[in-house]
Amino acid sequence: MPERHPDAPAPGTRIGSHYEHCFGCGPQHPGGLRIDAVAGEGLDVTAEFTVRDFHQGGPGLAHGGLLTTAMDEILGALNWLLHAPGVTGRLETDFLSPVPVDSVLHLRARVTGVHGRKVYGAAEARIGGPDGPVAVRAQALFIQVKLEHFTTHGRPEDIERILDDPKLMMRARAFEVNP
Repeated sequence: MPERHPDAPAPGTRIGSHYEHCFGCGPQHPGGLRIDAVAGEGLDVTAEFTVRDFHQGGPGLAHGGLLTTAMDEILGALNWLLHAPGVTGRLETDFLSPVPVDSVLHLRARVTGVHGRKVYGAAEARIGGPDGPVAVRAQALFIQVKLEHFTTHGRPEDIERILDDPKLMMRARAFEVNP
């Protein structure tokens, strides 16, 4: 297991959004999940997510793809603790029980291993409290990438908006890696 990076957010610190329009964590995305992860003591993060009417799949129940997105977001937040940007390489989600609309899901993810640029993680979503019943479990593989991954493959107008914002660029440059 790796060490928590010395520049990682301190335990109890809100991690914040990596991009304001991200569907998973962006505060400016009108229909997004707005998941706000908090750094844990070790290589773990937590968050809460409330299932709303517009998150439905079946009547009165959360859509499975949306729950998978929430798991992807909390697992992706682990990369902040390693102080390296990463992208999802694989994500496996198990649904253990239905999640009704208006449920508060308590998300927790932890790093389970690192090998080279590969970061492995596991997560759970519990209904009603951090010790409530597990509704969703997930395991993921993230691949650490350089910032050029995003500037090369991203939509040009979005890349320009970030490059023109000194605050965002400073935050992004803090995570440059040289794998």
